[in-house]
Amino acid sequence: MSQIEIRLPKMGESVTEATITNWLKNVGDTIEMDEPLVEVATDKVDNELPSEAEGVLVKQMFGQDEVAQVGDVIAIISTDGSAPVAEASSATTEKAPAEVIEKEVTQVVEAVNGAPTNGVALEKNGDSGKFYSPLVRSIAEKEGVSMNQLESISGSGQGGRVTKKDILGYIADGKPQSVTASVTQNDVPAVKPAAAPSPEVSGGGFLSNIKPPVVNVGPNDEIIEMDRMRKLIADHMVMSTHVSPHVTSYVEADVTNIVNWRNKVKNEFAKREGEKITFTPIFMEAIVKAIKDFPMINVSVSGNQIIKRNNINIGMATALPSGNLIVPVIKNADRLNLTGLAKSVNEMANNARTNNLKPEDIQGGTYTVTNVGTFGNVMGTPIINQPQVAILALGAIRKLPSVIETPDGDFIGIRHKMFLSHSYDHRVVDGALGGQFVRRVADYLEQFDENREF
Repeated sequence: MSQIEIRLPKMGESVTEATITNWLKNVGDTIEMDEPLVEVATDKVDNELPSEAEGVLVKQMFGQDEVAQVGDVIAIISTDGSAPVAEASSATTEKAPAEVIEKEVTQVVEAVNGAPTNGVALEKNGDSGKFYSPLVRSIAEKEGVSMNQLESISGSGQGGRVTKKDILGYIADGKPQSVTASVTQNDVPAVKPAAAPSPEVSGGGFLSNIKPPVVNVGPNDEIIEMDRMRKLIADHMVMSTHVSPHVTSYVEADVTNIVNWRNKVKNEFAKREGEKITFTPIFMEAIVKAIKDFPMINVSVSGNQIIKRNNINIGMATALPSGNLIVPVIKNADRLNLTGLAKSVNEMANNARTNNLKPEDIQGGTYTVTNVGTFGNVMGTPIINQPQVAILALGAIRKLPSVIETPDGDFIGIRHKMFLSHSYDHRVVDGALGGQFVRRVADYLEQFDENREF
Protein backbone atom coordinates (compact mmCIF):
# COMPACT_ATOMS: atom_id res chain seq x y z
CA MET A 1 0.00 0.00 0.00
CA SER A 2 1.45 3.35 -1.05
CA GLN A 3 0.48 6.39 0.99
CA ILE A 4 1.24 10.10 0.55
CA GLU A 5 1.31 12.51 3.48
CA ILE A 6 -0.27 15.88 2.72
CA ARG A 7 1.35 18.59 4.84
CA LEU A 8 0.22 22.12 5.57
CA PRO A 9 2.38 24.25 3.25
CA LYS A 10 3.98 27.59 4.06
CA MET A 11 1.47 30.20 2.93
CA GLY A 12 3.24 33.50 3.38
CA GLU A 13 5.80 35.36 5.41
CA SER A 14 5.37 34.87 9.18
CA VAL A 15 2.39 32.51 8.72
CA THR A 16 3.03 29.62 11.12
CA GLU A 17 -0.40 28.01 11.41
CA ALA A 18 -3.83 27.73 9.84
CA THR A 19 -7.31 26.74 10.96
CA ILE A 20 -9.06 23.92 9.13
CA THR A 21 -12.39 25.48 8.15
CA ASN A 22 -13.90 22.85 5.84
CA TRP A 23 -12.95 19.48 4.38
CA LEU A 24 -13.93 19.36 0.71
CA LYS A 25 -13.32 15.60 0.53
CA ASN A 26 -14.47 12.95 3.00
CA VAL A 27 -12.57 9.86 4.06
CA GLY A 28 -12.98 7.24 1.32
CA ASP A 29 -13.47 9.79 -1.47
CA THR A 30 -11.40 9.62 -4.63
CA ILE A 31 -9.39 12.74 -5.35
CA GLU A 32 -7.49 13.93 -8.43
CA MET A 33 -4.15 15.68 -8.55
CA ASP A 34 -4.58 19.43 -7.83
CA GLU A 35 -8.26 18.95 -6.95
CA PRO A 36 -9.29 21.08 -3.92
CA LEU A 37 -8.93 19.02 -0.73
CA VAL A 38 -9.53 21.32 2.22
CA GLU A 39 -10.27 24.95 3.05
CA VAL A 40 -7.99 26.65 5.58
CA ALA A 41 -7.89 30.10 7.14
CA THR A 42 -4.74 32.07 7.90
CA ASP A 43 -5.25 35.34 9.72
CA LYS A 44 -7.77 37.05 7.39
CA VAL A 45 -7.55 35.00 4.20
CA ASP A 46 -9.42 31.77 3.37
CA ASN A 47 -7.71 29.43 0.92
CA GLU A 48 -8.35 26.10 -0.77
CA LEU A 49 -5.43 23.66 -0.64
CA PRO A 50 -5.14 21.35 -3.67
CA SER A 51 -4.24 17.69 -3.39
CA GLU A 52 -0.62 16.86 -4.10
CA ALA A 53 -1.47 13.32 -5.21
CA GLU A 54 -4.12 11.25 -6.96
CA GLY A 55 -5.83 8.50 -4.99
CA VAL A 56 -8.20 7.89 -2.10
CA LEU A 57 -8.38 10.03 1.04
CA VAL A 58 -7.87 7.58 3.92
CA LYS A 59 -7.24 9.84 6.89
CA GLN A 60 -7.94 13.40 8.04
CA MET A 61 -5.49 14.37 10.77
CA PHE A 62 -7.36 17.50 11.86
CA GLY A 63 -11.05 18.25 12.33
CA GLN A 64 -12.97 21.38 11.43
CA ASP A 65 -11.90 24.44 13.44
CA GLU A 66 -8.72 22.72 14.62
CA VAL A 67 -5.40 24.51 14.18
CA ALA A 68 -2.47 22.97 12.31
CA GLN A 69 1.10 24.23 12.22
CA VAL A 70 2.98 24.72 8.97
CA GLY A 71 4.58 21.37 8.12
CA ASP A 72 2.01 19.26 10.03
CA VAL A 73 0.53 16.27 8.24
CA ILE A 74 -3.13 17.16 7.70
CA ALA A 75 -4.22 14.23 5.52
CA ILE A 76 -3.08 10.87 4.13
CA ILE A 77 -3.89 9.74 0.60
CA SER A 78 -3.57 6.18 -0.69
CA THR A 79 -2.23 6.34 -4.24
CA ASP A 80 -3.10 2.76 -5.14
CA GLY A 81 -6.58 2.79 -3.60
CA SER A 82 -5.86 -0.33 -1.54
CA ALA A 83 -6.22 1.27 1.87
CA PRO A 84 -9.51 0.19 3.45
CA VAL A 85 -11.75 3.06 4.50
CA ALA A 86 -12.19 1.43 7.87
CA GLU A 87 -8.57 2.20 8.67
CA ALA A 88 -9.14 5.91 8.23
CA SER A 89 -9.51 7.95 11.36
CA SER A 90 -12.31 10.45 11.72
CA ALA A 91 -11.85 14.19 11.24
CA THR A 92 -11.32 14.57 14.97
CA THR A 93 -8.21 12.35 15.08
CA GLU A 94 -5.79 13.52 17.76
CA LYS A 95 -2.25 14.44 16.76
CA ALA A 96 -0.90 12.68 19.88
CA PRO A 97 -2.13 9.45 21.54
CA ALA A 98 -4.83 10.15 24.09
CA GLU A 99 -3.04 8.19 26.80
CA VAL A 100 0.07 10.38 26.43
CA ILE A 101 -1.96 13.58 26.75
CA GLU A 102 -3.84 12.18 29.73
CA LYS A 103 -0.60 11.18 31.42
CA GLU A 104 0.90 14.67 31.02
CA VAL A 105 -2.24 16.33 32.36
CA THR A 106 -2.47 13.91 35.29
CA GLN A 107 1.15 14.56 36.26
CA VAL A 108 0.65 18.33 36.35
CA VAL A 109 -2.68 18.10 38.16
CA GLU A 110 -1.34 15.74 40.80
CA ALA A 111 1.70 17.99 41.31
CA VAL A 112 -0.63 20.91 42.09
CA ASN A 113 -3.56 19.29 43.88
CA GLY A 114 -2.35 15.80 44.74
CA ALA A 115 -5.27 14.27 42.81
CA PRO A 116 -7.06 14.78 39.51
CA THR A 117 -10.30 16.77 39.34
CA ASN A 118 -13.23 16.64 36.97
CA GLY A 119 -13.89 19.79 34.92
CA VAL A 120 -16.87 21.14 33.01
CA ALA A 121 -17.05 20.80 29.23
CA LEU A 122 -15.76 23.97 27.57
CA GLU A 123 -16.76 25.54 24.27
CA LYS A 124 -14.15 25.87 21.54
CA ASN A 125 -14.61 29.67 21.51
CA GLY A 126 -14.85 31.96 24.55
CA ASP A 127 -16.83 35.19 24.82
CA SER A 128 -13.84 37.01 23.33
CA GLY A 129 -14.08 34.87 20.20
CA LYS A 130 -10.66 33.36 20.84
CA PHE A 131 -10.32 29.76 19.65
CA TYR A 132 -9.16 27.06 22.09
CA SER A 133 -7.78 23.83 20.66
CA PRO A 134 -9.18 20.44 21.76
CA LEU A 135 -5.94 19.71 23.66
CA VAL A 136 -6.11 22.97 25.63
CA ARG A 137 -9.80 22.42 26.40
CA SER A 138 -9.10 18.85 27.48
CA ILE A 139 -6.42 19.98 29.91
CA ALA A 140 -8.62 22.79 31.23
CA GLU A 141 -11.59 20.44 31.73
CA LYS A 142 -9.52 17.85 33.60
CA GLU A 143 -8.10 20.54 35.89
CA GLY A 144 -11.41 22.33 36.43
CA VAL A 145 -10.26 25.58 34.80
CA SER A 146 -13.36 27.63 33.90
CA MET A 147 -13.80 29.52 30.64
CA ASN A 148 -13.38 32.84 32.49
CA GLN A 149 -10.03 31.63 33.84
CA LEU A 150 -9.02 30.31 30.43
CA GLU A 151 -9.79 33.70 28.87
CA SER A 152 -7.56 35.42 31.45
CA ILE A 153 -4.45 33.53 30.30
CA SER A 154 -2.09 35.55 28.09
CA GLY A 155 -1.39 33.15 25.22
CA SER A 156 2.00 32.88 23.56
CA GLY A 157 0.63 31.40 20.32
CA GLN A 158 -0.22 33.13 17.06
CA GLY A 159 -2.60 36.04 17.71
CA GLY A 160 -2.41 35.47 21.48
CA ARG A 161 -3.79 31.91 21.24
CA VAL A 162 -3.41 29.84 24.41
CA THR A 163 -1.07 26.90 23.82
CA LYS A 164 -0.53 23.66 25.71
CA LYS A 165 2.54 25.23 27.35
CA ASP A 166 0.49 28.23 28.51
CA ILE A 167 -2.27 26.18 30.14
CA LEU A 168 0.18 23.80 31.81
CA GLY A 169 2.17 26.76 33.15
CA TYR A 170 -1.03 28.35 34.43
CA ILE A 171 -1.95 25.15 36.28
CA ALA A 172 1.56 24.71 37.65
CA ASP A 173 1.43 28.23 39.12
CA GLY A 174 -1.56 27.18 41.20
CA LYS A 175 -3.69 30.07 39.92
CA PRO A 176 -6.96 28.18 39.42
CA GLN A 177 -7.34 27.52 43.15
CA SER A 178 -6.85 31.17 44.09
CA VAL A 179 -9.70 32.48 41.96
CA THR A 180 -12.21 29.62 41.83
CA ALA A 181 -14.60 31.07 44.41
CA SER A 182 -14.97 34.48 42.79
CA VAL A 183 -15.26 33.00 39.31
CA THR A 184 -18.02 30.64 40.44
CA GLN A 185 -20.14 33.54 41.65
CA ASN A 186 -19.66 35.50 38.45
CA ASP A 187 -20.25 32.58 36.11
CA VAL A 188 -24.04 32.68 36.64
CA PRO A 189 -25.27 36.14 35.52
CA ALA A 190 -28.96 36.98 35.60
CA VAL A 191 -28.79 37.86 31.91
CA LYS A 192 -26.26 36.36 29.52
CA PRO A 193 -23.75 39.09 28.56
CA ALA A 194 -23.20 39.93 24.94
CA ALA A 195 -19.89 38.81 23.49
CA ALA A 196 -17.06 41.33 23.75
CA PRO A 197 -13.37 41.13 22.85
CA SER A 198 -11.15 40.28 25.79
CA PRO A 199 -7.82 42.12 25.93
CA GLU A 200 -4.83 39.80 26.02
CA VAL A 201 -1.82 41.67 27.32
CA SER A 202 1.61 40.19 27.75
CA GLY A 203 4.05 41.32 30.37
CA GLY A 204 1.76 41.23 33.40
CA GLY A 205 0.83 44.33 35.37
CA PHE A 206 -2.64 45.73 35.95
CA LEU A 207 -3.53 45.58 32.24
CA SER A 208 -3.33 41.77 32.30
CA ASN A 209 -6.33 41.72 34.65
CA ILE A 210 -8.59 43.90 32.49
CA LYS A 211 -11.93 42.24 31.76
CA PRO A 212 -14.59 43.33 29.28
CA PRO A 213 -17.69 44.88 30.85
CA VAL A 214 -20.74 42.74 31.50
CA VAL A 215 -23.41 43.97 29.09
CA ASN A 216 -27.03 43.29 29.94
CA VAL A 217 -29.24 42.38 27.01
CA GLY A 218 -32.60 44.15 26.87
CA PRO A 219 -35.81 42.52 25.62
CA ASN A 220 -35.76 44.50 22.36
CA ASP A 221 -32.02 44.10 21.70
CA GLU A 222 -30.62 41.91 18.95
CA ILE A 223 -27.51 39.79 19.49
CA ILE A 224 -25.29 39.46 16.41
CA GLU A 225 -22.46 36.95 16.58
CA MET A 226 -19.13 38.24 15.27
CA ASP A 227 -17.86 36.39 12.22
CA ARG A 228 -14.33 35.00 12.20
CA MET A 229 -12.79 38.02 10.49
CA ARG A 230 -14.43 40.48 12.88
CA LYS A 231 -13.10 38.50 15.86
CA LEU A 232 -9.59 38.61 14.40
CA ILE A 233 -9.84 42.36 13.76
CA ALA A 234 -11.14 42.97 17.29
CA ASP A 235 -8.31 40.98 18.89
CA HIS A 236 -5.70 42.67 16.69
CA MET A 237 -6.94 46.19 17.43
CA VAL A 238 -7.17 45.62 21.20
CA MET A 239 -3.68 44.13 21.18
CA SER A 240 -2.27 47.09 19.23
CA THR A 241 -3.66 49.73 21.58
CA HIS A 242 -2.21 47.90 24.58
CA VAL A 243 1.18 47.20 23.01
CA SER A 244 1.84 50.65 21.53
CA PRO A 245 1.31 54.04 23.20
CA HIS A 246 -0.43 55.88 20.36
CA VAL A 247 0.23 59.53 19.49
CA THR A 248 -1.43 61.27 16.53
CA SER A 249 -0.16 64.34 14.66
CA TYR A 250 -2.25 66.28 12.11
CA VAL A 251 -1.24 68.34 9.10
CA GLU A 252 -3.45 70.10 6.56
CA ALA A 253 -2.19 69.83 2.97
CA ASP A 254 -3.13 71.87 -0.09
CA VAL A 255 -3.64 69.30 -2.87
CA THR A 256 -5.04 71.65 -5.53
CA ASN A 257 -2.24 70.80 -7.98
CA ILE A 258 -2.99 67.08 -7.60
CA VAL A 259 -6.73 67.53 -8.14
CA ASN A 260 -6.13 69.65 -11.24
CA TRP A 261 -3.60 67.19 -12.67
CA ARG A 262 -5.80 64.16 -12.12
CA ASN A 263 -8.78 65.88 -13.73
CA LYS A 264 -6.58 66.67 -16.70
CA VAL A 265 -5.11 63.18 -17.27
CA LYS A 266 -7.70 60.71 -15.95
CA ASN A 267 -9.41 60.14 -19.31
CA GLU A 268 -6.14 59.72 -21.17
CA PHE A 269 -4.83 57.42 -18.42
CA ALA A 270 -7.93 55.22 -18.60
CA LYS A 271 -7.67 55.05 -22.40
CA ARG A 272 -3.97 54.15 -22.38
CA GLU A 273 -3.83 51.86 -19.35
CA GLY A 274 -7.35 50.46 -19.38
CA GLU A 275 -8.13 51.45 -15.80
CA LYS A 276 -8.75 54.44 -13.57
CA ILE A 277 -6.19 56.49 -11.70
CA THR A 278 -7.35 57.44 -8.21
CA PHE A 279 -5.79 59.75 -5.64
CA THR A 280 -4.47 56.82 -3.57
CA PRO A 281 -1.38 55.98 -5.68
CA ILE A 282 -0.46 59.68 -5.83
CA PHE A 283 -0.58 59.86 -2.03
CA MET A 284 1.40 56.61 -1.76
CA GLU A 285 4.12 58.03 -3.97
CA ALA A 286 4.54 60.94 -1.55
CA ILE A 287 4.54 58.59 1.45
CA VAL A 288 7.25 56.41 -0.09
CA LYS A 289 9.42 59.48 -0.69
CA ALA A 290 8.94 60.59 2.93
CA ILE A 291 9.85 57.11 4.22
CA LYS A 292 13.11 57.34 2.32
CA ASP A 293 13.75 60.69 4.03
CA PHE A 294 12.80 59.30 7.47
CA PRO A 295 13.67 55.56 7.42
CA MET A 296 13.12 55.16 11.18
CA ILE A 297 9.37 55.31 10.48
CA ASN A 298 9.80 52.05 8.56
CA VAL A 299 10.66 49.90 11.59
CA SER A 300 9.22 47.30 13.96
CA VAL A 301 9.81 46.65 17.67
CA SER A 302 10.81 43.24 19.04
CA GLY A 303 11.33 43.36 22.79
CA ASN A 304 14.07 45.94 23.33
CA GLN A 305 15.26 45.76 19.72
CA ILE A 306 14.31 47.98 16.79
CA ILE A 307 14.13 46.18 13.45
CA LYS A 308 14.83 48.58 10.59
CA ARG A 309 13.11 47.39 7.42
CA ASN A 310 15.02 47.54 4.15
CA ASN A 311 11.93 47.05 1.99
CA ILE A 312 9.14 49.60 1.75
CA ASN A 313 5.91 47.58 1.69
CA ILE A 314 2.82 49.75 1.89
CA GLY A 315 -0.38 48.28 3.31
CA MET A 316 -3.64 49.82 2.11
CA ALA A 317 -6.61 49.36 4.44
CA THR A 318 -9.56 48.25 2.32
CA ALA A 319 -13.21 48.11 3.37
CA LEU A 320 -15.01 44.95 2.28
CA PRO A 321 -18.66 44.64 1.21
CA SER A 322 -19.28 42.67 4.42
CA GLY A 323 -18.28 45.71 6.47
CA ASN A 324 -15.02 44.12 7.60
CA LEU A 325 -11.54 45.42 6.89
CA ILE A 326 -8.47 43.87 5.26
CA VAL A 327 -5.01 45.28 4.50
CA PRO A 328 -3.42 44.05 1.25
CA VAL A 329 0.22 45.02 0.85
CA ILE A 330 2.01 46.57 -2.13
CA LYS A 331 5.51 45.08 -1.92
CA ASN A 332 8.58 47.19 -2.77
CA ALA A 333 6.44 50.24 -3.47
CA ASP A 334 9.57 52.37 -3.86
CA ARG A 335 10.44 50.45 -7.04
CA LEU A 336 7.18 51.37 -8.78
CA ASN A 337 6.46 54.50 -10.77
CA LEU A 338 3.08 56.23 -10.51
CA THR A 339 1.52 54.04 -13.20
CA GLY A 340 2.79 50.92 -11.47
CA LEU A 341 1.41 52.10 -8.14
CA ALA A 342 -1.96 52.86 -9.74
CA LYS A 343 -2.18 49.37 -11.25
CA SER A 344 -1.11 47.71 -7.98
CA VAL A 345 -3.64 49.72 -5.94
CA ASN A 346 -6.48 48.81 -8.31
CA GLU A 347 -5.50 45.15 -8.44
CA MET A 348 -5.22 44.76 -4.68
CA ALA A 349 -8.48 46.60 -4.03
CA ASN A 350 -10.37 44.47 -6.58
CA ASN A 351 -8.90 41.22 -5.27
CA ALA A 352 -9.81 42.20 -1.71
CA ARG A 353 -13.43 42.97 -2.59
CA THR A 354 -13.82 39.75 -4.60
CA ASN A 355 -12.09 37.57 -1.98
CA ASN A 356 -9.24 36.69 -4.34
CA LEU A 357 -6.33 37.75 -2.16
CA LYS A 358 -3.58 35.22 -1.52
CA PRO A 359 -2.04 34.77 1.96
CA GLU A 360 1.16 36.49 0.85
CA ASP A 361 -0.86 39.52 -0.30
CA ILE A 362 -1.55 40.55 3.30
CA GLN A 363 1.90 39.72 4.71
CA GLY A 364 5.04 41.77 5.15
CA GLY A 365 3.67 45.30 5.38
CA THR A 366 6.03 47.88 6.87
CA TYR A 367 3.75 50.97 6.82
CA THR A 368 -0.02 51.32 6.37
CA VAL A 369 -2.29 53.90 4.75
CA THR A 370 -6.03 54.15 5.42
CA ASN A 371 -8.30 56.43 3.39
CA VAL A 372 -10.97 57.68 5.80
CA GLY A 373 -11.88 60.36 3.27
CA THR A 374 -13.66 57.69 1.23
CA PHE A 375 -16.47 57.91 3.79
CA GLY A 376 -16.47 61.71 3.93
CA ASN A 377 -14.39 61.83 7.13
CA VAL A 378 -12.16 64.88 7.52
CA MET A 379 -9.60 63.22 9.81
CA GLY A 380 -9.20 60.26 12.16
CA THR A 381 -7.03 58.60 14.79
CA PRO A 382 -6.07 55.30 13.14
CA ILE A 383 -4.82 52.32 15.16
CA ILE A 384 -1.35 51.06 14.26
CA ASN A 385 -1.26 47.81 12.28
CA GLN A 386 1.15 45.71 14.35
CA PRO A 387 4.03 44.99 14.13
CA GLN A 388 4.42 48.30 12.31
CA VAL A 389 4.97 51.53 14.24
CA ALA A 390 2.95 54.07 12.24
CA ILE A 391 -0.14 54.52 10.07
CA LEU A 392 -1.42 57.47 8.03
CA ALA A 393 -5.09 58.34 7.59
CA LEU A 394 -6.04 60.33 4.49
CA GLY A 395 -8.96 62.70 5.04
CA ALA A 396 -11.57 63.89 2.58
CA ILE A 397 -10.51 66.48 -0.02
CA ARG A 398 -12.60 69.64 0.41
CA LYS A 399 -12.84 73.00 -1.31
CA LEU A 400 -11.97 75.69 1.23
CA PRO A 401 -11.33 79.45 1.19
CA SER A 402 -7.63 79.96 1.76
CA VAL A 403 -5.06 82.74 2.02
CA ILE A 404 -2.78 82.60 -1.02
CA GLU A 405 0.58 84.36 -0.77
CA THR A 406 2.01 86.00 -3.91
CA PRO A 407 4.83 88.48 -4.57
CA ASP A 408 2.16 91.10 -5.07
CA GLY A 409 0.43 90.40 -1.76
CA ASP A 410 -2.02 87.98 -0.19
CA PHE A 411 -5.50 87.23 -1.43
CA ILE A 412 -8.33 84.77 -0.72
CA GLY A 413 -8.87 81.88 -3.13
CA ILE A 414 -10.61 78.51 -3.29
CA ARG A 415 -8.23 75.61 -2.75
CA HIS A 416 -8.55 71.84 -2.42
CA LYS A 417 -7.36 70.79 1.03
CA MET A 418 -7.20 67.66 3.15
CA PHE A 419 -6.00 66.57 6.59
CA LEU A 420 -3.33 63.92 7.12
CA SER A 421 -3.63 62.09 10.48
CA HIS A 422 -0.45 60.29 11.48
CA SER A 423 -0.60 57.81 14.40
CA TYR A 424 2.70 56.43 15.65
CA ASP A 425 4.19 54.25 18.38
CA HIS A 426 5.65 56.55 21.03
CA ARG A 427 7.97 53.79 22.24
CA VAL A 428 10.25 54.40 19.26
CA VAL A 429 8.76 57.36 17.36
CA ASP A 430 8.88 60.67 19.20
CA GLY A 431 6.82 63.73 18.35
CA ALA A 432 9.65 65.28 16.32
CA LEU A 433 10.02 62.30 13.99
CA GLY A 434 6.28 61.61 13.77
CA GLY A 435 5.46 65.25 13.11
CA GLN A 436 8.30 65.85 10.65
CA PHE A 437 7.34 62.77 8.66
CA VAL A 438 3.71 63.76 8.11
CA ARG A 439 4.79 67.34 7.35
CA ARG A 440 7.18 65.99 4.69
CA VAL A 441 4.36 63.96 3.12
CA ALA A 442 2.28 67.15 2.95
CA ASP A 443 5.21 69.03 1.39
CA TYR A 444 5.53 66.44 -1.39
CA LEU A 445 1.80 66.64 -2.07
CA GLU A 446 1.82 70.44 -2.21
CA GLN A 447 4.86 70.47 -4.50
CA PHE A 448 3.23 68.11 -7.02
CA ASP A 449 4.02 69.16 -10.58
CA GLU A 450 0.85 69.84 -12.58
CA ASN A 451 2.75 69.38 -15.83
CA ARG A 452 4.28 65.98 -15.08
CA GLU A 453 3.73 62.91 -17.25
CA PHE A 454 2.23 59.73 -15.86
